[in-house]
Amino acid sequence: MKVPLSGATPRRMTLYRFLPAAAAAVAALTLAAYLVVVGGSAAHAASTLLSQGKPTTASSTENAGFPAANATDGNTGTRWSSAFSDPQWLQVDLGATANITSVTLNWEAAFATGFQLQTSPDANTWTTIFSTTTGTGGIQNLTVTGTGRFVRMNGTARGTQFGYSLWEFQVFGSIGGTSGCGTTNVALNRPATASSTENANFPASNAVDGNTATRWSSAFSDPQWLQVDLGSTQSICQVSLSWEAAFATAFQIQTSPDAATWTTIFSTTTGTGGVQTLNVSGSGRFIRMNGTARGTQFGYSLFEFSVFAGSGSPPPTTTTAPPTTTTAPPTTTGTIPPPPPTSDTPNFGPNVTIFSPSQSAASIQSTLDSVFNAQAGNQFGNQRNALLFKPGTYNVTANVGYNTEIEGLGQNPDDVSINGGITADAAGNNALVNFWRGVDNLAITPSSGTDTWGVSQGASMRRVDIRGNLKLDPTGDGFSSGGFLADSRISGQVTSGSQQQWISRNNTWGSWAGNVWNMVFVGDVNAPAQHFPNPSFTTINQTPLELEKPYVFIDSGGLYHVFVPSLQQNTTGISWANGPTPGTSLPMHTFYVTQPGDTAATMNAALANGLNLLVTPGFYQLSQTLNVTHPNTIILGMGLATLQPQNGITAIATADVGGVQVDDLLIDAGPTNSNTLVQIGPAGAGANNASNPNAVQDLHFRIGGDGANKATNSLVVNSPNTIGDNTWLWRADHGSGVGWTSNTADTGLIVNGANTTWYGLAVEHYQKLEVQWNANGGRTYFFQNENPYDPPTQSAWMNGGTNGYAAYEVAPSVTSHQAWGVGSYCFFNVNNAIINDHAFEAPNTAGVQFHDLLTVSLGGVGTISHVINQVGAAVNSTTNNVYQPSFP
Repeated sequence: MKVPLSGATPRRMTLYRFLPAAAAAVAALTLAAYLVVVGGSAAHAASTLLSQGKPTTASSTENAGFPAANATDGNTGTRWSSAFSDPQWLQVDLGATANITSVTLNWEAAFATGFQLQTSPDANTWTTIFSTTTGTGGIQNLTVTGTGRFVRMNGTARGTQFGYSLWEFQVFGSIGGTSGCGTTNVALNRPATASSTENANFPASNAVDGNTATRWSSAFSDPQWLQVDLGSTQSICQVSLSWEAAFATAFQIQTSPDAATWTTIFSTTTGTGGVQTLNVSGSGRFIRMNGTARGTQFGYSLFEFSVFAGSGSPPPTTTTAPPTTTTAPPTTTGTIPPPPPTSDTPNFGPNVTIFSPSQSAASIQSTLDSVFNAQAGNQFGNQRNALLFKPGTYNVTANVGYNTEIEGLGQNPDDVSINGGITADAAGNNALVNFWRGVDNLAITPSSGTDTWGVSQGASMRRVDIRGNLKLDPTGDGFSSGGFLADSRISGQVTSGSQQQWISRNNTWGSWAGNVWNMVFVGDVNAPAQHFPNPSFTTINQTPLELEKPYVFIDSGGLYHVFVPSLQQNTTGISWANGPTPGTSLPMHTFYVTQPGDTAATMNAALANGLNLLVTPGFYQLSQTLNVTHPNTIILGMGLATLQPQNGITAIATADVGGVQVDDLLIDAGPTNSNTLVQIGPAGAGANNASNPNAVQDLHFRIGGDGANKATNSLVVNSPNTIGDNTWLWRADHGSGVGWTSNTADTGLIVNGANTTWYGLAVEHYQKLEVQWNANGGRTYFFQNENPYDPPTQSAWMNGGTNGYAAYEVAPSVTSHQAWGVGSYCFFNVNNAIINDHAFEAPNTAGVQFHDLLTVSLGGVGTISHVINQVGAAVNSTTNNVYQPSFP
């Protein structure tokens, strides 16, 4: 066993595996007795297990593998473990006030000698119902008397040098005060989603708006569902469905704590339509109508979906912002910090500038110029800026520098009109390092007739209506290297010029001109016809899964919202061609709006309380992992907001839930090596999120360049059905702290989740396998890679007995995978004699297919011997480019 380094935190394994045989036998007998006594009806004949599957939080976790939810999941093979310090607590929200009769604690070896059991009506004021300083560990069955909605174990003294660790925390009793059914519609104006919509005029939100003249309508197929997030756990006692003529003959009413696991509380195969009022009994934060058989040839259509809760249920989050208290109780009390303040008219902080059409053009132009002048050369600085335009018309021209985003605040792109231009150009006519900038959700009428957007990786243009032409390389036709264009309309011609590679998804334009190595089009109107190579056009007619990035807008009353587009399938062209993009509008008070200097603890308090995060422009150093435990959580950045984990932690980790979106952030590795920077889903995640996928969009990673920073893996995707949309994972090849042993990084992306789909994946300079795809059903549309520039010797860069590492490896066990438009380049400038045996590696089986591959030796500096496996000729100083139309 290795001795921990001085000052390092010891890593703990389950101590039972080190017990002698006799002790292990005793432990097994104890566990068997527990299963007989506690699991049987005799032990709690008059009580109900109230805590299982309920929202659970803790003062800390040892790491992302031991979350609080493990202690209430009913699985004695999973556990919660805390940090190695006192005090620590674990808390469960029962969803309603309960009479508590007993509590069972099933301790792992790291137990508490001193702890209290406490109850609370509000997670602020606590009453102790049991206390001990002589805790024994093992399985403790404690008879107690108390009342509360929240119950916690508050540990004050540990029995080992490690933290506190519970296999299970079980609370028994009965819910009280729920006999009467309330008269308030708890679904009114709550976030609503659906499996589909007939078209943009019939969104899910229409069924919960209180207006019987509007309706939700689905696609004309079975099954279909409509789902509402009630904001907190509710005791559901009645549901009213007001059907339009297109009703359901067969449907279920279902509830869920997490929008992943559903319980049916009503079912029928003889639905009558009209207005159906159903008396039901169930609880959950989420409720849905799940239609399985239609009564007409059309879809399912509801004027209103109303939900009523028992009088003992907690009130849902309303459209009124919660109190703006900013003082949390002392951490020594062990209470969960209250959610930080939210508002529908928030303070967006010092790095967000909001323009109004009432301002003079000269004043706006002066601000735009000032921001650009500060950011034009600030590639590795910490300043971040978001420039937002309220609906209206502006006669200005904006140059966009590093770490800057320009966004319209309209519901639709044409609500904000810029007459002049929004430009990304290049000093010295070289846009190869024009990274980290974006423009979103507005219309541009370029004064010259052509808007110039000369960028490389880590940049995006989304939801833009350009009334003219678009040029994607610098004004002087200099170098440029890749970018992303999505959900945009260009009335004229798009010219790619010197762009070495480019990905376009769901756009409409008059025409396209230009190609170099790798132009990929997915779901674009008027895209060039498929041809590979020379010209190298990879064209896919429809986008199989379209999930556009959320965006901020302001309504006519001056209130802010975040619009979350809904999942669409098999689409072509822009999402707003026939009206507003389908989706759901979330009031801004459902988001905590960060301020530069906010701590991870503040952000985690927001996440634990079910809030989303809007991360305003800034450079945030995280002392804790941001833990996402609620389904449908949005973490949305502005102005390339940057998160840097400290002390080797993971920046963001999500639970095994669906609908989580992590968007528009730059994740910057810290000086202490992190094993993983972002993890989507825990190891072994298996929730079926096909209809409610997780997504990462405009999410970029940086290792080095601003210092000798390190991370073994940048992004690990464990959740099935995840969607990636424009990601750049970059081990820096220039800047400060750059070198083979300085900014170390093994792998950019590891995919363990089945049926993951990626649009626009750029991964560069990692030191081992740069993309490792271990799951079936994967699809990649556009991949761009550069091998590490800096292997000092061939022996330093060997994958076993093979020269170098593949840029993109599909694991030998995978039987189904598709990739379109993939390229890998080498430029071994430290040692020109370095050889990479092959750029791509995959099992040679019919279900694994690559389309339109290429390799490039940039300037003939270095060698890639084969394109994929042992197929394809070498690129080197003699032959710089090799194209492979297909594999196998």
